[in-house]
Amino acid sequence: MMVGQMKKRIQLSDHFDYRRLLRFTFPSVIMLVFTSIYGVVDGFFVSNFAGKTPFAAVNFIMPLLLILGCVGFMFGTGGSALIAKTMGEGRKERAQEIFSMIVYVSIVSGIVLALLGFVFLRPMGRLMGAQGQLLEDSIVYGRIILAALPFYVLQYEFQCLFATAQKPGLGLRVTVASGMTNIVLDGIFVAIFHWGLEGAAAATALSQFVGGVIPLLYFGRENSSLLQLVKCGFDGKALLRVCANGSSELISNISMSLVSMLYNIQLMKYAGENGIAAYGVLMYVSMIFQAVFLGYSVGAAPVIGYHYGAGNYEELKGLKKKSFLLIGVFSVLMFTAGETLARPLSWLFVGYAPELLEMTAHAFMIFSFSFLCSGFTIYGSSFFTALGDGFTSALISFLHVFAFQCTAVLLFPVIWKLDGIWVSIPAAEAMATAVTVLFLAEKKKRYHY
Repeated sequence: MMVGQMKKRIQLSDHFDYRRLLRFTFPSVIMLVFTSIYGVVDGFFVSNFAGKTPFAAVNFIMPLLLILGCVGFMFGTGGSALIAKTMGEGRKERAQEIFSMIVYVSIVSGIVLALLGFVFLRPMGRLMGAQGQLLEDSIVYGRIILAALPFYVLQYEFQCLFATAQKPGLGLRVTVASGMTNIVLDGIFVAIFHWGLEGAAAATALSQFVGGVIPLLYFGRENSSLLQLVKCGFDGKALLRVCANGSSELISNISMSLVSMLYNIQLMKYAGENGIAAYGVLMYVSMIFQAVFLGYSVGAAPVIGYHYGAGNYEELKGLKKKSFLLIGVFSVLMFTAGETLARPLSWLFVGYAPELLEMTAHAFMIFSFSFLCSGFTIYGSSFFTALGDGFTSALISFLHVFAFQCTAVLLFPVIWKLDGIWVSIPAAEAMATAVTVLFLAEKKKRYHY
């Protein structure tokens, strides 16, 4: 009981030492890790119960679906920064109106994007090089997921806004409920009823419905958080600020999805369907590991935004210093885990295919080096978003993906063939981290951190 009371006392205005910072961000970390884990469940069940081609189809079409859903992440991160800053300035009613407008706009956006997805899914699949059964499986999976896209957008959005509402623990519970829905239904639909790809897609869509609707119901009534849905007018200027500030996360997610498509094209050329399946395993595990960095960044962002808005620059300096030390510790632990667990994790997904298992385990050993750098780039981009500097954050994301990852995945295979594709990932992360450090040094006087 005392622990619960202690947790409730943590407020955005507090002084954050290491312990308090970890306690406040921990629910966001677990929330995004759990979201990633239940996203991986589809891949596990499809690969082991439906086969290699359906598994490749899920990995092939997923980047396109993520591009549509990550609009919610733009609204969530951009909105979180503006709402936290507004509350730090003492304008709580205004913060409620901004929050409400963001939620309403995101619902409409989700519906529009879902309709566009239905129309363009098949042409996009063909454009990316899918043919035959791979294309048909991709379309089946994608269209079922698109039916729940508005809720997927809300789920992404609320994962960021729960921390701003000083309810990260509630966000974690909603995520667990959504994740357990997916895991249980995957087991029933795929393993027991043998519905294959369609069953896995239905399980994911229903879990996204749970993750989007529960927060909507909670914030739609009186509650004990800092935020509640209220009547509001449309404020184009505020929405533009939200979108501009969250554009870095949107660009980052879209860019990562586009790069994944590029990787799939290169892998089809150098390794065929096995290469796409192996890359899918790397991305699934990467989602879980990267979620630690992303969850910490999401949890810390409203704290940074609040203290910057309140002019507490000494606290801001302390937050930056503590965060980078924690990110460094996380990075070393994840690299060690990646090198140690490369073969066991690969076997979990593709143990039924010896040749594919060897390719995946080898790729994993190379890929794990990316964990040493990726956290610093993720946090650095989020740090500037929290300060309201969406341009710098977006620039980091743009350089990370388009300047570094795209260049590496196009050039390295010319030199090292298939290994060049695997090496391109950690190489791009290292270059992005160097750029992030340069931006942090250059902006230090402007933001007083």
